[in-house]
Amino acid sequence: MGIPIAIDINKILKLLPHRYPFLLVDRVLEITPRETITALKNVTMNEPFFQGHFPEFPVMPGVLIIEALAQTAALLTFSEERAENAIYYFAGIDGARFKKLVLPGDQLIMTAKLERGRAGICKYAVRATVDGDIAAEANITCAVRTKGA
Repeated sequence: MGIPIAIDINKILKLLPHRYPFLLVDRVLEITPRETITALKNVTMNEPFFQGHFPEFPVMPGVLIIEALAQTAALLTFSEERAENAIYYFAGIDGARFKKLVLPGDQLIMTAKLERGRAGICKYAVRATVDGDIAAEANITCAVRTKGA
């Protein structure tokens, strides 16, 4: 077991190919490579999806919460470094449950635990919380591949 470390936005930008408006992780609070990660997303009224989901009662779409969790898991996979031609694909989801609305002003705390990883396929248990309450949880599968392959 390694020493838990944190990752700032500059390193996140080096590890993930996502950019605004689709980068959904602001900071990694703690990571133990190849084991667990805790990250955060500050949810603000300035998010472009709130213009249409829903203008009179803005709610973060569940699919974007799951995407934020997948990005968190990708950071766990690439915590030390990402090969220049490596790309991370969302390959599957099981048991997704949404239990709390995520609203502007919330801080989404996301965790991912590597359950199994081999041959470029990784499985994670993921969870998103707001103020200590579970907002969403699932088991996700992701694949690391070479761009264009």
